[in-house]
Amino acid sequence: MLLAIDIGNTHTVAGLFAGDELEAHWRVATDPHATGDQLAALYRSLVELAGLSLGSIDGMVVSSVVPTLSGCYQRFAAEHVGVEALLVGPGIRTGMPILTNNPHEVGADRIVNAVAALEEVGAPCVVVDFGTATTFCAISAGGEYLGGAIAPGLEVSLEALASRAAQRAMVDLRPPDAVIGKTTAASLRAGLILGFAGLVDGIVGRMQEELGGGEVPTIATGGCAELVVPHAATLERVDPLLTLKGLKLVGARNQIM
Repeated sequence: MLLAIDIGNTHTVAGLFAGDELEAHWRVATDPHATGDQLAALYRSLVELAGLSLGSIDGMVVSSVVPTLSGCYQRFAAEHVGVEALLVGPGIRTGMPILTNNPHEVGADRIVNAVAALEEVGAPCVVVDFGTATTFCAISAGGEYLGGAIAPGLEVSLEALASRAAQRAMVDLRPPDAVIGKTTAASLRAGLILGFAGLVDGIVGRMQEELGGGEVPTIATGGCAELVVPHAATLERVDPLLTLKGLKLVGARNQIM
């Protein structure tokens, strides 16, 4: 089985694949100070919840935007799973040319999202990931990663507003009933969620124009995607497992199993 892990700044998403089938998946808080032993305890308990064991894993592929955890995951893989973890980064085979000025600075999560999107919706396309940051990635008609845009994430924006405005308390993020809020909480929800939908439509629309206009498919993923996508005219579908699917594809292209 393949253990695919995407380490984000706020959350880590992991999934177990048996061939092409995703047998189980989890979302946990990212601990930037976790050791290899702590990771072993965490993943052993998660895998056992699925009725399996760490011994059933014969491959591991990891994307990370938290550099301090990369070595810990490699130690976890070597010492507790008995495999060598494949870290997504420069030098591995993705099947996708990276045409940015400095390919080494492109986040691993963005690369695997793009690889999965190309497989799911074809090229050209635009991928939007609603995580700690809201990232936009453009893939050319030739299946090349062209670059993208980065905006603050929905939850980060709410936290920043609450911390800087004395009368603006934190609210639970859920779909607004209307754009004209009758309470402070309702106004915050409308401004954040509908405001992000407008931001997404503006950026995605311009990307579609730069990609030649016409029918350019879009796909969204990430923890806050379900909140924003229903209000965004340019986003056609949501796939919360897109990053895990991309990791599986990258693992297969590097023959780690």
